[in-house]
Amino acid sequence: MAAGTRSAAVNPKLQTLQPYPFQKLARLFEGLEPAPGLAPIRLSIGEPKHPTPRFILDAVSDALGGLATYPATLGEPRLREAIAAWLGRRYGLEGIDPATQVIPVNGSREALFAFAQCVVDPSRGDALAVSPNPFYQIYEGAALLAGAQPMFLETVADNAFAMDFGRLTDAQWSRVQLVYVCTPGNPTGAVMDLAAWQTLFALSDRHGFAIAADECYSEIYFDDDARPLGGLEAARQLGRDDFRNLVMFSSLSKRSNVPGMRSGFVAGDARLLKPFLQYRTYHGCAMSPSFQAASVAAWNDEAHVAENRRKYREKFARITPMLAEVLGCQLPDAGFYLWARTPVADTDFARGLQAEYNVTVLPGSYLGREVDGANPGAGYVRIALVAELEECLEAARRIIDFSQKL
Repeated sequence: MAAGTRSAAVNPKLQTLQPYPFQKLARLFEGLEPAPGLAPIRLSIGEPKHPTPRFILDAVSDALGGLATYPATLGEPRLREAIAAWLGRRYGLEGIDPATQVIPVNGSREALFAFAQCVVDPSRGDALAVSPNPFYQIYEGAALLAGAQPMFLETVADNAFAMDFGRLTDAQWSRVQLVYVCTPGNPTGAVMDLAAWQTLFALSDRHGFAIAADECYSEIYFDDDARPLGGLEAARQLGRDDFRNLVMFSSLSKRSNVPGMRSGFVAGDARLLKPFLQYRTYHGCAMSPSFQAASVAAWNDEAHVAENRRKYREKFARITPMLAEVLGCQLPDAGFYLWARTPVADTDFARGLQAEYNVTVLPGSYLGREVDGANPGAGYVRIALVAELEECLEAARRIIDFSQKL
């Protein structure tokens, strides 16, 4: 570097971010040569592989003329109205105001990150953001870059994979500014019940923190009489009609098999959504008009969602008992992951399975953080049953062969 020149500054908080799980997985597999003659089967990423419904593709192409205009950050009224109507049909939430209680977003991931930047006060050096552990890594990164310290609550089998809010002291709760919950959970598939919501709402009322409810797996479940309870639904049942301190995050990616469309929404407390909209206006993240049109079509149709759910139910009904014979796993409450206990270290299991059988799964320890000397994800792998049935069955047979050799 020439004398007298200076390098541009970089936000030092970026140095606090850990590598993403799939970066760790790539390093774990360095130098591997998968066994020849076995086609690769990737069950590590929660990316739906069922075909995108034709009517959604047609809706995108029919609306390409909208690319000639700038979209509004708040989205088109007809999209917000379609989302509010879906919330009414799905959760019995009649009366949602599309103008103040719904904002379309470019997938739940970017909104979950941006929300922390909006509700955390970085001037408070002691701010905490609570998250389940193991967890979706966006929660941690969002908290750190917003100026909050992540506080993890382990979700383990002994507690039915629920967050134990009683683990935090009153002194700790007084520092909390944001709580992330994931229901159905990634990776465990556990669903929060009404009692857990009531406890969390009471804590929020007392200490004044925001709740971000990540519900992007809500439409993949196994019993029509036991649909996952939503956060706004729980609030309404408990008489919290203003949804105070609560915002839910949902997405079409899993529900409608359109992960590349990056379409979702946030809904809830209008008092929180007003500044969030202002933040997003500056952030420049309005949804494409053609994707808004396709999203309207998707939210207004349930037939394709029911068919999608039927496929997952068949896969889980056939594969869960197969893998349960060699791994510690059971049918989750909802979602498309099997959270399977391994007979050896999870990283050794994943690396060996990749090398010998060309099946990719994600080590559970990559989804967790060590707390008090233990990582609650260690000893598990996350298996995403996102491929079509025959490919998932083939993967299950290979996993069984590999496990029986250990």
